[in-house]
Amino acid sequence: MKKTVLIIFYMISTLSMAQEIMTPEKLWKLGRVSALGISKDGKSIVYKVSKPDMAENKLNWTFYSIPISGGIAKEIKEYKSLLNDKNVLNGKTVSHKEIKIDKVSGKDFYPELDKSNVQIYDGLDYRHWDTWNEGNHNHVFINDEDIMANEPYDCPQKPFGGDEDYIFSPDGTKVIYVSKKKAGTAYATSTNTDLYAYDIASKTTENLTEANLGYDVAPQFSPNGDLSWLQMKRDGYEADKNDIIVRYKGFDINLTNNWDGTVDSFSWSKDGEKVYFIAAVDGTKQLFEVNFPGLTKIRVRVNQITKGDFDVNGFVGFEGSKIIVTRADMNHAPEIYSYDLKNSAWNKITKVNDEDYSKISKCKTERRYVTTTDGKKMLVWVILPPNFDETKKYPTLLYCQGGPQSALTQFYSFRWNFQVMASQGYVVVAPNRRGMPGHGVEWNEKISGDWGGQVMDDYLSAIDDVSKESYVDKERLGAIGASYGGYSVFYLAGIHNNRFKTFISHAGIFNTQSMYGTTEEVFFTHYDSGGAYWENENKIAQKTYNEFNPITLVNKWNTPIFIIQGGIDYRVPIGQSQEAFQAAQLKGIKSKFMIFPEENHWILKPQNGLVWQREFFKWLDETL
Repeated sequence: MKKTVLIIFYMISTLSMAQEIMTPEKLWKLGRVSALGISKDGKSIVYKVSKPDMAENKLNWTFYSIPISGGIAKEIKEYKSLLNDKNVLNGKTVSHKEIKIDKVSGKDFYPELDKSNVQIYDGLDYRHWDTWNEGNHNHVFINDEDIMANEPYDCPQKPFGGDEDYIFSPDGTKVIYVSKKKAGTAYATSTNTDLYAYDIASKTTENLTEANLGYDVAPQFSPNGDLSWLQMKRDGYEADKNDIIVRYKGFDINLTNNWDGTVDSFSWSKDGEKVYFIAAVDGTKQLFEVNFPGLTKIRVRVNQITKGDFDVNGFVGFEGSKIIVTRADMNHAPEIYSYDLKNSAWNKITKVNDEDYSKISKCKTERRYVTTTDGKKMLVWVILPPNFDETKKYPTLLYCQGGPQSALTQFYSFRWNFQVMASQGYVVVAPNRRGMPGHGVEWNEKISGDWGGQVMDDYLSAIDDVSKESYVDKERLGAIGASYGGYSVFYLAGIHNNRFKTFISHAGIFNTQSMYGTTEEVFFTHYDSGGAYWENENKIAQKTYNEFNPITLVNKWNTPIFIIQGGIDYRVPIGQSQEAFQAAQLKGIKSKFMIFPEENHWILKPQNGLVWQREFFKWLDETL
């Protein structure tokens, strides 16, 4: 009898634990896993886990080692000695640091006026992402030698480049590095990043990719010593098709030229006969392989290796027939997995958040294929609340993805988190609208020059189709998004014909003209807008700055709107949100403005992140 009671008690306890829902507070307690590599002896994986410290308002890192087949993780104090260092070869070390090159400040020009607080520029690129240009540039060093001495250029590339931007050649005689050797206005209007080879003996530098006018990045050598990299062809188009290029016996071989997709990242097989890569496909990110034929007549074939409703995020390394990667889905933050190529089997190696997730109800994610207004089939992710009951009616959110050309896959965000949204009782509708990779190059490119066109019809097709379901409360629809998604919210606010009851826009583009005049990477707005706003004879540009400009639709705004902005966001500057909030207030529309003075295009500080989440749901509670 006692045994039976204990079993019943255990079942009840387990059930109650499983009925917890994901909340912003729980989200901000999860560990964030970053793989650092496979140990020198090939027996373990080294990784780090960051956890938010709310009291100190920062992330704390802890380093671990775990057997490559899984098992018990061991905390380690020092990790660099466990890993092979690609930056050390033949007694030489390649590294980078920031060097003062350009005169910018008042005291640079007038040393006697050392208390002046002045910045003087004669070209663009005077600020980038979240930082003003103070005349400093990242330079590559071999031991103590600056191989870019006195050059006003950067390697690693700002703002996000790291030591992946430079490597030794296999024989150690050269350093290959990535740089966009343009300055000022030319830098801000171009994506022409090249690979350069610095010869250590002769101290000379050669541009290896001068013929290509777009991005050349991510250099790595094959096991056979052949240089390979990722390449986009068109200057100024940051979302161009990304291909894998191999320089073999003087010829550049494009391995993915005839494949209808775009590559995220890649890694060579140990025998040098294949390249594995990660790419978006049908609303997920998966592993692919492509054979390397050299100059033979063997046909190049791209094969998708993995399938499933999850994202493969990044490579860690290889162990026998296994590829070590990170993987996530809409219910789980990234962890480290191995995938066995022989038996197509997954093995979860790290389990940093398993205990937390075991207590939290999962949200069901459904694929839905909607017919668009031009007769295309569009994937729409529908995320349902835990313990979903189709006999009930739920408020529903249309999620508008940013980018604009970024994939909407099984990602796990610590801000735009679908699990948290659905767990608060909302159905989330996330369409793979025009302008997203994973559905062919043509689909991805259709958004450029057409921001307010077919893509808006795609949004409305998605929400209208899902709204046919009995469980959707058609009187309680909202639209939310950031960056281009924020632009989408501003635009939909003028054309939605009373579909939506509330809007939330974070870092949204409100005025395409002033956006063109104040953003820092001008190449993006120039390409996507079709040109400059003063080009009166340019029909595509004039459509962007007039018909597709949210500011021209404010006369039709009639719905509550919450506007969020980072104070040091120079990609979508603060004026965009200020203009939108001012318009809403002066029109008498219920509206709120939340500004994070020290945040950029993202929200990075833990306490700010939690405020963001709480205000997000507070607004929805008030208006939906």
